[in-house]
Amino acid sequence: MQRQYERLMRKCIALAKKSEGHVSPNPLVGAIIFDDNFRIIAQGRHERYGQNHAERNAILSAKEDLKGKSIIVNLEPCSHFGKTPPCADFIIEKGIKRVIIGMVDPNPIVSGNGIKKLHDAGIEVITGILEDECKELNEIFIKNQLYSKPFITIKTATTLDGKTATRDGNSKWITDETSRKEVHKLRNKYDAILTGSNTVIKDNPTMTCRIRGGRNPVRIVLDTNLKTDPMSKIYDNDGTKVIIITSEKTSKQKESRYPSNVKIIRCPQLQGQIDINKAIELIYQEGIRSILVEAGAKINNSIIQSKSADKLIQFIAPKILSDKDAASFSQGCVRSQIAECNNLIFLSTKKLKNDIMVIGKFIS
Repeated sequence: MQRQYERLMRKCIALAKKSEGHVSPNPLVGAIIFDDNFRIIAQGRHERYGQNHAERNAILSAKEDLKGKSIIVNLEPCSHFGKTPPCADFIIEKGIKRVIIGMVDPNPIVSGNGIKKLHDAGIEVITGILEDECKELNEIFIKNQLYSKPFITIKTATTLDGKTATRDGNSKWITDETSRKEVHKLRNKYDAILTGSNTVIKDNPTMTCRIRGGRNPVRIVLDTNLKTDPMSKIYDNDGTKVIIITSEKTSKQKESRYPSNVKIIRCPQLQGQIDINKAIELIYQEGIRSILVEAGAKINNSIIQSKSADKLIQFIAPKILSDKDAASFSQGCVRSQIAECNNLIFLSTKKLKNDIMVIGKFIS
């Protein structure tokens, strides 16, 4: 029985992932309805923010009576009225006899209440099926709910010796095309992509998502003194929200040079630079729940040292630059002891065409 539940939960997770980039700030959820022989009757996912939840879509797509059937879902069914009615009530109404859940909803409004409502209606509830995998699926939503902060991932591309560019700033291309396609998948997943003024000046990037069916993340530039060219590609008015975080001391005259589609937010400084913690707070207030950082060494270091980074995704190319003055993906700290390092846990390693993609979780 447990093995069958786990098999179906993996299907739920795969189903939920199809909605990456389309449901934020809501969680990714998939639901599957099945009978006692584990025959799948119907399935559904939360497809877009503001639309039906996964359970409702699964129930509505069913072609037969659901009385006495079971439903498996990676997240506890909601018990309150939001943009849609409570899923727990709909499950009860349809006479479903068993609900299998991956994880309890971290949202205080929901947490445990959906399960209680189902129990009180006489429905059997089983929880904790592939709980770790379900939590990983919705790591962004969990951090938002528990800490009211955006989930932050630093993405970098380096040589084997950890260099991101030559001493003259040349970085095209360290990694291959396959790695760059993976980056565009990441951009589709996150609400926003963040970079710094130096990257904009040196590389003039577009910071767009170029995969079929993808959507561009909000583009954020940390520019303390508004020194970036207003005609830079990153500020193009392509229908995507663009934000510049700048110093409170920057003149209004400089601000007026930028296109009307660019929102400029003023932020306090700390030691002559934008206060990164305050900047992250201001970004969260803009409704941004996840950030992919594609920046230079100083910004990466600032985010890491502020303990704001959750994950690191590093694309490593089979190249050695062998130049101590070449750029590294993070720099700015002087340490005399290995014990002073920022530590991570390796979550996965994936071999791409020529490169390796390593994903790590920050733990200190």
